Amino acid sequence: MEKKENDKHIKRMADLLLKGATLTDLACPVCGSPLFRLKDKTLWCAKDEKKVVIVKDGEETSKPAGTSGLETLEATLLAKVQDVQGKIQRTENVDELKKLTSALSELLDSLEKVKRMKKG
Repeated sequence: MEKKENDKHIKRMADLLLKGATLTDLACPVCGSPLFRLKDKTLWCAKDEKKVVIVKDGEETSKPAGTSGLETLEATLLAKVQDVQGKIQRTENVDELKKLTSALSELLDSLEKVKRMKKG
């Protein structure tokens, strides 16, 4: 059973490398497994499948926002994306279209950040 779990761990590490993650010289403080740096610069433990935050002596960690608040924000952003999408479909004014696509891009960036926060 332990060999099967170890094979899964190795496969997850290989998948991270294939997706562009970088193997670091750091180890997970919980399990001791090597840490990977993802493209968005976060540290990731493949064994625990969790984001890892390294805090130096004397530093304080920031407290993550509550999950329910993030879910509400995610739902709000999704609704706004749909609203802007509808406006893009209806407009024929080029200047208005530029403003709407810019707003849509910012909404999608924010939505992606919220999803990352929920994972981490």
